[in-house]
Amino acid sequence: MKTTILLEDKIVPVYFNADNTQPVSKLLRLLRRTLENKITNGKKMIKNCLDTVISIEVIGSEAILHTYRESDTLALSLY
Repeated sequence: MKTTILLEDKIVPVYFNADNTQPVSKLLRLLRRTLENKITNGKKMIKNCLDTVISIEVIGSEAILHTYRESDTLALSLY
């Protein structure tokens, strides 16, 4: 399943795995809360990743942030 979110004034596609047991609305709420926390309190590496993110893939309880550069891609726990 695919949806989009607004992250720092840009639209980012979010892809959900079909095997997720949580409802999509709950996962989106957790993702939004986690990303807002990282934007305000994150380290330089995380902020750099959030600046260049092109898509987000949610698998189980993890969000994989894909960026332009493969070396900047990282995974965040939603819990």
